[in-house]
Amino acid sequence: MFDRILDPTGLSVRPANVAVSARRVPSLAGARVGLLNNTKRNAAQLLTELGDLLRDRYGAVVTIQRTKPHVAFPVDEPMLKEIAAVSDVVITGVGDCGSCSASAAADGIAFERAGVPAAVIVSDAFEVTARAMAGVHGDENFEILLTPHPVAVLDAEQIAERATRLVSHVAARVCEPVR
Repeated sequence: MFDRILDPTGLSVRPANVAVSARRVPSLAGARVGLLNNTKRNAAQLLTELGDLLRDRYGAVVTIQRTKPHVAFPVDEPMLKEIAAVSDVVITGVGDCGSCSASAAADGIAFERAGVPAAVIVSDAFEVTARAMAGVHGDENFEILLTPHPVAVLDAEQIAERATRLVSHVAARVCEPVR
């Protein structure tokens, strides 16, 4: 017999459908950027490229880059606090499979609720999975940045190209709108 049921969402209680967005930064100039790699192949390289582009184009500073211990689980509380403490914005991903896309969405929402604007990168093949997890975490309209699937098979040049296509979307996601 079974004596317990495991919840794959990582939640013991479902939050009400209430979107929570952290306050956007006015500019990326001097902004501290945290990078959270989910261990998927090429995730660290794509995030590093994005960090370099944010530095070169916008004047941001990458202050921390961490790797989650497991691709399928949301970021744990100690790592979330560590990254949030030294970051004005966070980029997380890459959702390039079902479980990692779901956990990337959960990670982004967790950072937003901790007061840090987050850009979550997911491959377009797993948009539905990421959006479903965002709904489970109480924010069905959470903005996810999509990139063509797959990411795991890209070479260094293709990763750089992908980062170049994403960087302005990342900046727009974490910054206040230009008036």
